[in-house]
Amino acid sequence: MEYRNLGKTGLKVSPLCLGAMMFGQWGNPDHGESVRILHQALDSGINFVDTANNYSAGESEEIVGKALQGRRNDVVLATKVWAPMGEGANQRGLSRKAIEEQLDASLKRLGTDRLDLYLLHWRGSVPLNETLHGFRALKDSGLIRHWGVSNFDLDDLQELADLTSETEIAANQVLYNLGRRGIEYDLMPWCRERGLPIIAYSPIEQGRLTTHAAVEQVAARQGVTSAEVALAWVLRQPGVIAIPKAADPDHVAANRRALDLRLSADDLAELDRAFPPPSTPQPLEML
Repeated sequence: MEYRNLGKTGLKVSPLCLGAMMFGQWGNPDHGESVRILHQALDSGINFVDTANNYSAGESEEIVGKALQGRRNDVVLATKVWAPMGEGANQRGLSRKAIEEQLDASLKRLGTDRLDLYLLHWRGSVPLNETLHGFRALKDSGLIRHWGVSNFDLDDLQELADLTSETEIAANQVLYNLGRRGIEYDLMPWCRERGLPIIAYSPIEQGRLTTHAAVEQVAARQGVTSAEVALAWVLRQPGVIAIPKAADPDHVAANRRALDLRLSADDLAELDRAFPPPSTPQPLEML
């Protein structure tokens, strides 16, 4: 597998990241299938694992920690700090103290003494500058190696860049796939110009892209599955890492095959006709 630089962090990561959002949601109390999925990913060369402290109320982190016993040094491990959203949101959601408390709980669930990447899940009501103080303190203490953001639109990133060096921001995790191309107009060029990686979540639109006629036609021509086409389309973008879900070890293998798929100019033109790129600025979409 050809590994990519995670921006300016010095970390080398696989273009595919194993997303653990579904871990803990399958009603399997022994977590065996989730552990097998993660081990299959590691054995296939995927070295980037992403979870969050609010996935399955922390159970996702616990499962990842269980699966990584004895293999922690094989992965670039990322999780996210929870920031309540909406009316009545906790005003401490992104304060320095709250970040430190949430990280301590995440590290215990993950069974590790440090994170490679700590992401701000989304903006909260606490000023960004206070959140930055929290991230910097954690980095100085060695509890996290790098920090980044998630669900930040262009104006959010520009505000953040005014408060800190652009080299401090390790990545931005956002929704991106064939049907959600709005970031191509301005957010993606801004990130690419600064060497800021985009981590694309829901690259197959939770499976909905696999039944689209244009995707199916390209897949038939290539002799692959529709999911592989949709995933390969995202992976072809420089500076983009994809996080597809994996429901079982065979699903991991199918995702891995997408790395070897090369879409032709005709394939890409057909997909552009079915899913036109944006011609005007678009608000950031979220799931």
